[in-house]
Amino acid sequence: MSVTAKTSYFARAALGGMWRSPFVHVVAVSTLAITLVGFALARLASGEVDQLVDTMSGEVELTVYLKPGAEKDQAEQLRAALEHHTSGLAKTVSPQEALERLEAQLGEQGKGLASLPRNPLPWSVEVALPPGARDLPSLRALADRARELDFVEQVDFGEQALERLTAIARGLKLATLVAFAIVFLTTVVVVSATLQLAIYARREEIEIQKLVGGTDRFVRAPFLIEGLLQGSTGAAVASLLVWLFVRFGIPKVSAALGFADTGSFTGLLHPRLFGELFALGAGLGLAGSVVAVRRFLRV
Repeated sequence: MSVTAKTSYFARAALGGMWRSPFVHVVAVSTLAITLVGFALARLASGEVDQLVDTMSGEVELTVYLKPGAEKDQAEQLRAALEHHTSGLAKTVSPQEALERLEAQLGEQGKGLASLPRNPLPWSVEVALPPGARDLPSLRALADRARELDFVEQVDFGEQALERLTAIARGLKLATLVAFAIVFLTTVVVVSATLQLAIYARREEIEIQKLVGGTDRFVRAPFLIEGLLQGSTGAAVASLLVWLFVRFGIPKVSAALGFADTGSFTGLLHPRLFGELFALGAGLGLAGSVVAVRRFLRV
């Protein structure tokens, strides 16, 4: 039998098996679809968290406050050193400029600052960091090096807020990974169980194939194809559900809750996500079929 003929036979056998036992295959496809929908929504949520972290990191500005009595030359030297070390954009802020900023922020209450006998604010250096230097370990290392200087009083970059946000993002990703691992194993068991039923229903056909000289691979191939078809069908259903939810469900929920910006989720619906769904669906279906064939098809 040629390769084309074998492929055609395996495909017909797999489709025929699914047609003769539609209920169990619908259960498997539904389970796969639910699993893949959960995976896609977790990916979308993870992408949103990553965007939030990037946005917050983009607003992070490291500010180095010099000690009282520090000179302008020291501030300029520190500015040049920070620019060179971080490849960012640094600028010095004079005590007078800092006082004017504070007065503007305080509004009417800030008018009283003009009557101070002397300006209590020191020189400072503000650094706008590039993306590669905005992570928490890099910021901490840079702040520690700056604090070692004798004329530096304090370094501020919003460490607590950035630390909390990073911890939340890490926790969400870990929880998503653990939950998906549990669902993954459950799905493999369900797919395996459906194929076990299919194997049991076709046991007489399998025995006849073996009696007429059918090899192990020949007998097993249709069941492996059934698993792939289940996974692909589940992925197609999941892709449709995710698209409908993001396109129509999220705007309605956001409008009900009073949120205006819903375009970020829609922007995450790129072909790569759907490619991941189909690859994962096919992998789950194949894994379940392999487990069923190895454990329950004694050929």
